[in-house]
Amino acid sequence: MSKPIVAIVGRPNVGKSTFFNKIIGRRVSIVEDTPGVTRDRIIAEGEWSSKHFFLIDTGGIEPDSEEIIPAQMRAQAEVAMDMADVIVFMVDGKEGLTTADFEVGEILRRKNKKVVLVANKIDGMKLPDHFYDLYELGLGDPYAVSAANMTGLGEVLDAIFDKIPWAEYDKADDDDNVKIAIIGKPNVGKSSIVNALVGENRVIVSNIAGTTRDSIDTPFEKDGTKYTLIDTAGIRRRSKVYDDIEKFSVVRAVAAIERCDVALLVIDGTEGVTEQDKKIAGIAHEAGKGIIVVVNKWDIVHKETNTMRDMRNEIAGQLSFMNYAPVLFTSAIKGQRLDPVIDTAKAVSENRAMRVSTGQLNALIQDAMMMNNPPSDKGKRLKIYYVTQIGVKPPLFSFQVNDRELMHFSYSRYLENKIRDAYGFDGTSVKFVFREKGESDEI
Repeated sequence: MSKPIVAIVGRPNVGKSTFFNKIIGRRVSIVEDTPGVTRDRIIAEGEWSSKHFFLIDTGGIEPDSEEIIPAQMRAQAEVAMDMADVIVFMVDGKEGLTTADFEVGEILRRKNKKVVLVANKIDGMKLPDHFYDLYELGLGDPYAVSAANMTGLGEVLDAIFDKIPWAEYDKADDDDNVKIAIIGKPNVGKSSIVNALVGENRVIVSNIAGTTRDSIDTPFEKDGTKYTLIDTAGIRRRSKVYDDIEKFSVVRAVAAIERCDVALLVIDGTEGVTEQDKKIAGIAHEAGKGIIVVVNKWDIVHKETNTMRDMRNEIAGQLSFMNYAPVLFTSAIKGQRLDPVIDTAKAVSENRAMRVSTGQLNALIQDAMMMNNPPSDKGKRLKIYYVTQIGVKPPLFSFQVNDRELMHFSYSRYLENKIRDAYGFDGTSVKFVFREKGESDEI
């Protein structure tokens, strides 16, 4: 489902990151060698009242000696404000208002955004006298909290949720358009692919990396099926993310992946698979989205015997965690080999929603166990009593077993391959959960 975005803004050292970590419920850190590492401290998924949302920590808006907020920091703040459904504007409740606070408040008023004003670092029942100065910002009633001590956070979350346009998100979830996100690092031809697929220049195209700052939706129809193409900003390697605006382009891309059905991972055919391609692919894979690998700029790749086969082998080796993804070769500039892209995306979307009957599943798994006995440990052998599909988008299967610790990764992969051989599921991940007797299938 699509999820609303809540951004935390404010000057440095007011406690934004502490608030962020307390709301998310854990310290969000980055692991460099794991696919999907863009979910670091800048963005994470939170939950309140059984509803999910994205929370963004924007970092500090710093004044300098020449102007209250430098142009770069003002741009950072405005990017965060534009993309969010609700802004948490945090000030230091101990220190009171500063000139920088007033300038950020002015930006928020001009944007006409929904704002929850939070005064952090207020401990105890007694409010400081300058607390009531916060009304001068003209942003409504302030909330007194102590993020470090986790006091007042529930009231803030309730206030945030009251301002989120949930009806719009419910309507978006009911939308039957096939949503396709075009993802990849900068300058691989994502916007050119969008233009070629819809047959008109709907997106600015430039060879300057990072041109697309926003995620741009382009609806169109083909053969009676409605689609929405989501063109995202290019995702750079973290070492090359020099400014905060670029970081928020990453955030937008992650948010676009979360709300799509199918992600087209665009790879530069002249470069092959890079480390950044692997990390971007990991985001979509972890999110359980349909994935198609699109090798673009194929027209300018130097061809020899088996060049395409060699590229497929490289992709299979470098992206082994998502070997279910179809691979297509295109030239967006020349308009070559683009016809299969949308048809493949439609098929992948349908595969994500496919259901397999419980009877067929259990017959298949029983045959698989007869062909290859389940693993055992210290004389105890894995038993699979029952299998059923409990979810779609992506397909999710629940196995009732005698001991989940006996389900080795290799045997789980074997069972997945058997299910794929029988039913396809091309382009989509397949998820398994293993339950022991008496455990619920609720997820």
